[in-house]
Amino acid sequence: MSQRSTLQVAPRKRSGTGALKLLRREGLVPAVVYGKKFENINLKVKAKELRDLLARSTSANILVDLHIEGGGVQLALIQDVTHNALSGNLIHIDFHAIKEDEVIHARVPVRLVGESAGVKLGGLLEHQIHTLEISCLPKDLPEAIVYDISALNTGDFVHIRELPFPDGVHPKLAGDVIVIHIAPPRVSAEPVAAAEAGKAGKGKPAAKAAATKQAPKK
Repeated sequence: MSQRSTLQVAPRKRSGTGALKLLRREGLVPAVVYGKKFENINLKVKAKELRDLLARSTSANILVDLHIEGGGVQLALIQDVTHNALSGNLIHIDFHAIKEDEVIHARVPVRLVGESAGVKLGGLLEHQIHTLEISCLPKDLPEAIVYDISALNTGDFVHIRELPFPDGVHPKLAGDVIVIHIAPPRVSAEPVAAAEAGKAGKGKPAAKAAATKQAPKK
């Protein structure tokens, strides 16, 4: 399951370009938390704490318990992180407020492990879908959908319905959609071309000899 982190945040009243620049110079990152049936709150968070949280996260979907100064704890999903294009510094972060019993939607990677038996024999691995949109409760949110391809032979297909989804996790795509295919080895056209060239070349020496044969002298 995805990691769940804790972050200390505080409400902010300052807004506007100048005020936000000053906030960043103080080592703080402007933020906002919003959600369905949730009143938006402008926040500020220490840049170092936020960098550390992002650095230790192994998933693109990061669940956070926001400890809001003077406002209790709010579960949220990091929705968007904005960096300065030149310096790479954090300049803004959006949090999506959610509830423990609220079904959420997220995109998770399809991660393949092992080595296919078919690939060992020259087959080609075609990983056709790399990320999947899923729905689940926050407590069931996976970091990835992991599939072991070791038993796959040439010609085998893996469909959505065959992936090992954890309990409570549901894919948006239909079950018959193909995710993985072990294709047969590609046959090179070069040997065929060489064989055809060889056939075309047969008889050329005789033709050449006939062309160079001198006519009898009168």
